[in-house]
Amino acid sequence: MRKTVIIYFIIAIVFTSCTLGKKNNDSYSSVDNLSVVDNKNHPGKKLMETNCYVCHSPTADHQDRIGPPMIAIKKHYIGENTTKEEFVKAMQAWIKNPVESNAKMHGAVKRFGIMPKQHYPEETIAQIAEYMYDYDIEQPEWFEGHFNEKKGNHKGNGKGSGKENGQGKKHGMQQAQNDFQDLPYGERGLKYTLSTKKVLGKNLMETIQKKGILEALDFCNVQAYPLTDSMSVVHNASIKRVTDKPRNPNNKANADELVYMENFKKVVANGEEAKPIVKELDNKVKVYYPITTNAMCLQCHGNPNDGINPSTLARIKRLYPMDKAIGYDINEVRGIWSITFNK
Repeated sequence: MRKTVIIYFIIAIVFTSCTLGKKNNDSYSSVDNLSVVDNKNHPGKKLMETNCYVCHSPTADHQDRIGPPMIAIKKHYIGENTTKEEFVKAMQAWIKNPVESNAKMHGAVKRFGIMPKQHYPEETIAQIAEYMYDYDIEQPEWFEGHFNEKKGNHKGNGKGSGKENGQGKKHGMQQAQNDFQDLPYGERGLKYTLSTKKVLGKNLMETIQKKGILEALDFCNVQAYPLTDSMSVVHNASIKRVTDKPRNPNNKANADELVYMENFKKVVANGEEAKPIVKELDNKVKVYYPITTNAMCLQCHGNPNDGINPSTLARIKRLYPMDKAIGYDINEVRGIWSITFNK
């Protein structure tokens, strides 16, 4: 279980999210046969991809997953008589207090452990849940057979097949291979951020599974920069993670980045959704996005007196003698992504 918790921590430490249109809480109603255009423009779709897909991706294979796909959550929580309001409330309750006694997916809890408590605004959770309820969502190629086998060939109670217009995993892979050149600058920078997080997370997870938690710190020390640089080459962009309290001195934010980081701190402290900060230069674009903490982050970035294991703290001090990245509480901005690319 401890390994599972740390895996969630490493993947989750760089979670980010974006601000989109608001929806009233009294607008819950079943919506059938909604168009593809509505599907793509629904704010919950982008919020789900940004906040959930790092751990619940529809493109991850069955063996290497660190959490169940979102379609599995939909099918377990939505029955024939489940209203949208009931589903949204259930999602709000689970994310605010993810404890085993409240779980409906006991197989997932047994395999992956309890997800870390996340501090998302209620509106964000509501928009994601509304999107899941109203629309078919992506599912992995392997999911239908797996779900039917587990349920005795039961097709599931969730609304829709979950294949998002029949594309399933193929659609997700094609989207992941897109170079994002035609996207708005803020969204383009976000895509570069998310793809880099996935590469870092996958390699870190494999290190933990094969060598353990302390070796993951060594991995970060040696491999995090080369992997990030490799994604800079893939996207033809400069991709950095910077902060006002660096663990590695090379991650120290410059004057402009410190200003943007303070802006993000105010947004997060007010319980609002953060959105990318976009700055256009003559022929370049800079995009900034926050890195926030959750409970799992505190095992390496919390209070050294009670939040960080002594053996972990000793390894941190050995690898990073100038470390300043401790003393955080949950839901604080620990740093920002700084992305630069050509117009």
